[in-house]
Amino acid sequence: MERTSQWVFKQLYDKGLVYRGVKVMPFSTACNTPLSNFEAHQNYKDVQDPSVIVNFPLVENEDVALIAWTTTPWTLPSNLALCVNPELLYVKVKGDFSAGLCLRFQVFYLLFRFPGKTLKGKKYKPLFQYFAKCSEKGAFQVLTDNYVKEEEGTGVVHQAPYFGADDYRVCTEYKIIQKDQTPICPVDASGCFTSEVTDFVGQYVKDADKNIIKWLKENSRLVNSSSYKHNYPFCWRSDTPLIYKAVPSWFVRVEHMVENLLDNNGKCYWVPEFVGEKRFGNWLRDARDWAISRNRYWGTPIPIWVSEDFEEVVCIGSMAELEELTGIKVTDLHRENIDNLTIPSRCGKGVLRRIEEVFDCWFESGSMPYAQVHYPFENRKEFEDSFPADFIAEGIDQTRGWFYTLLVLSTALFGKPPFKNVIVNGLVLASDGQKMSKRKKNYPDPGLIVQNYGADALRLYLINSPVVRAENLRFKEEGVRDVLKDVFLPWYNAYRFLVQNVQRLQKEENTHFLYNENTAKKSDNIMDKWIQSFTQSLIQFFKAEMNAYRLYTVVPRLVKFVDMLTNWYVRTNRRRLKGESGTEDCLWALETLFSVLFSMCRLMAPFTPFITEMMYQNLRHLIDPASVEEKDNSSIHYLMLPQVRENLIDKRIEGAVSRMQSVIELGRVIRDRKTLPVKYPLKEVVVIHQDPEALKDIESLQKYILEELNVRQLTLSTDKDKYGIRLRAEPDHMVLGKRLKGAFKAVTASIKELTSEQLEAFQKKGSIVVDGHELHEEDLRLMYTFDQSSGSAQYEAHSDAQVLVLLDVTPDQSMVDEGVAREVINRIQKLRKKGHLVPSDEITVYYRSQPEGEYLDSVIKAHTDFILATTKAPLLPFPVPKTASVIIEEKTQLKGSDLELTIVKGSSAPRAPLNGPACTYVNLQVKVNNKEQGSTWGENLFFSSLSVTAGTASPGPASSTNTIVCPYVNLLLCNAQPAECQSGDVGTLLLVNPVGQNQLNHEGLLSETARVFGLRSRRLKLYLDEDLTQELPADSSVKSLDTKTLFVRVLPTTAEA
Repeated sequence: MERTSQWVFKQLYDKGLVYRGVKVMPFSTACNTPLSNFEAHQNYKDVQDPSVIVNFPLVENEDVALIAWTTTPWTLPSNLALCVNPELLYVKVKGDFSAGLCLRFQVFYLLFRFPGKTLKGKKYKPLFQYFAKCSEKGAFQVLTDNYVKEEEGTGVVHQAPYFGADDYRVCTEYKIIQKDQTPICPVDASGCFTSEVTDFVGQYVKDADKNIIKWLKENSRLVNSSSYKHNYPFCWRSDTPLIYKAVPSWFVRVEHMVENLLDNNGKCYWVPEFVGEKRFGNWLRDARDWAISRNRYWGTPIPIWVSEDFEEVVCIGSMAELEELTGIKVTDLHRENIDNLTIPSRCGKGVLRRIEEVFDCWFESGSMPYAQVHYPFENRKEFEDSFPADFIAEGIDQTRGWFYTLLVLSTALFGKPPFKNVIVNGLVLASDGQKMSKRKKNYPDPGLIVQNYGADALRLYLINSPVVRAENLRFKEEGVRDVLKDVFLPWYNAYRFLVQNVQRLQKEENTHFLYNENTAKKSDNIMDKWIQSFTQSLIQFFKAEMNAYRLYTVVPRLVKFVDMLTNWYVRTNRRRLKGESGTEDCLWALETLFSVLFSMCRLMAPFTPFITEMMYQNLRHLIDPASVEEKDNSSIHYLMLPQVRENLIDKRIEGAVSRMQSVIELGRVIRDRKTLPVKYPLKEVVVIHQDPEALKDIESLQKYILEELNVRQLTLSTDKDKYGIRLRAEPDHMVLGKRLKGAFKAVTASIKELTSEQLEAFQKKGSIVVDGHELHEEDLRLMYTFDQSSGSAQYEAHSDAQVLVLLDVTPDQSMVDEGVAREVINRIQKLRKKGHLVPSDEITVYYRSQPEGEYLDSVIKAHTDFILATTKAPLLPFPVPKTASVIIEEKTQLKGSDLELTIVKGSSAPRAPLNGPACTYVNLQVKVNNKEQGSTWGENLFFSSLSVTAGTASPGPASSTNTIVCPYVNLLLCNAQPAECQSGDVGTLLLVNPVGQNQLNHEGLLSETARVFGLRSRRLKLYLDEDLTQELPADSSVKSLDTKTLFVRVLPTTAEA
């Protein structure tokens, strides 16, 4: 890095672009060192400083004087000029100033007014004679510059060029001083006047203020003296006041190449464009020579060796050159290794020593393109092939930093820009608009933000904010939370819904889902076609905008796509995805949803790398391996972005669905306005549109409109007059009242007189003139009314610029009842979610509505089948069986009744009575030595008998009985799940086997029951009834249990109890 930076400097030096001058900087007199602007801004305090107004008599007429104001009297001995604003108006007044200036009690006579430019070039009498010789170079005259403001002071600013940055700039422009001349700076590093200022020599400048004021008064140059409270910088190390003072510095000439800089800037592509054209372009137009030296110890040494009088200068560009000139081997270019090296003078001036300064860090930043590859000492071809850079990105504050230094050095060295494309971001501020500060702690802990909401939510919040448009962002934690709530949770729910239904398909249909883009059949469903087209249009837009580096257009579109996918496609196709319209249609819907989610994950991966990787690691197992093109597909970040499949783009369908969405959203607004939840069905929705083709599009999506708005009938029309619809307008009182003031009342009356035709024209045009005032959309609220004679009183209307929707809001009892049933469904589904259940979980819902027989109870009984069709779970009245395993229960209020809901495990559909053993079996008739013995095996044979003979005898005929030969008992597990790899909650246990042998007692019955269900580590109880009220006595006769059913209850463990 150091070698390249010094090589860059050497090139500039050889081109004659380096010179030594001075720079006015914040200076700590206690530490004897200049400070950076950053350091100077670290410690501001409110202080009282002397405030003086001084007169400067004109040479041409000493009876006329300019008066200037300053809060730094110690700079007056170095005054070389005065400055006024050429555009401001100044006045010439006559009065008695001998007693000073007190505006409250003195009388002045205004002579005339004139612009500041009139004063330009007028010479005045110097305050002090210390630098009177400077008048030969044009000093002690009036200059003009726009930096002079009228908000404070007199509009006349005294110029001490080596103690103020603006003073130095203005005096240099007017050639009062030269950049490379000996500075007129009679203040040493300790802040004391030097011998040039004979009257105050050795005095500390701040202490000298009172003596200077005294001198001014004694010499009739003081007009007024007072004190002034203002904010002033202090040294952060010594806590002493800073002064601004000229410091010797090394400069790179920039002003001469402004046109080249602007030309090269024009070759760069800026995002946003205005930063390059305006902010950065304006900065370049006013570019000043660049001070590249700093008075620090740590830093890259400036490779200049000079004689004591600075007349002989040698600039080094490489280690080899330094070794040659010093005769010493050099291995490290840091100052502790080279500051002691000297170079023999070629002019007889002894030895040359390295200057003390180091490079400004921005010089090294600007050298980055070359230093990162150690150019030109190695990697020449690599650098030449990759320069200029294709793309860089940084904050908007770098228009005066990195962007600038990169361009200056690249232009000076190679005559071309250093980058082709640049993205500029804004600054992230605290929520109160201030800079984030560790001291103020005005920002949330980033670690907690990531922990609570995830890194992806934080990333998406930032890249979907004004920051990517080079504007500032006030960071708010709620914004990150909203991204999680509004984007990630709906997106994740769509992904989870897909996975659940793929699992359901496997479980219920025994169909293994594998997605293959090449062999997937094209769906006939219009919503499938729409979301596929919308996705491909998004990919097309994504590629075009990303090629143009426009993050601020891409991310909002991706976020909008999440809404389209979750709130429109998944919502309107839930039944299809659940398989309610058949397996083939379900596969079409699942393939469509998978394709869209997979494409979306690949598009979002650069922005939200973690959630997309998590989804992909599951989705990849549903991809047909034959369709995978990438060699390594172990991570989504190894996959290429999806290619646009233009054959799937159908703008007609996209337009049709967009119209459908408008109709649905307008209908929802009407429902909200009338406080009619979507759960309650309505009779009719009327859609009025002037374009018959648009009505055809809407008709093709009729079933989705009816379902989403929960209406019975859709009517389409092009004639709004048929329904007696009229527009009327109301003014926005707050907006118009503030703007029109006295005219508001008359304009309001005229607004109410506007005809429906005039308001329709206003809808199309967006503006209307009323009583000479032009009104816009934000000024008026449009409402629809109906003629009483039209018979349309049952309708409520709403519209956008294209379509008008009427909703029949007349109540109907059967529809109200259905709405209440939907409320019950909603409560059940929410309770299901609260219990962390998934659709494939088998459950039963028990309910109780009190008082019984009231409205709610009768609605539930009348709509039991409707509720079952939606929840896919049996709905039974209380009581809940004691054997049931309760998952969750809740008591709530609905329509004035108490509604209790309880969800239990398993389907509680009535079991068919067990007529015979619950398990398959086979009877064996074993003949040993001509003696028959019956036995039963439980096998996958049902009601079969075999004969087995020992020895050589032929088997006899098999028994023709179809009943089990051994006594048995059926077992039903009530309140637990089987374990030890067993499954099912029903079993059969033989009480004796073979016939007449190995009879079980009560203890053996419990032991064998535990084996049947894999619950050998648990305590059990056996009951004779399903309600578990009749426990099997320990002394029961086993024979009496033959063919009966016993109910098994598992006792809780100590931990469960």
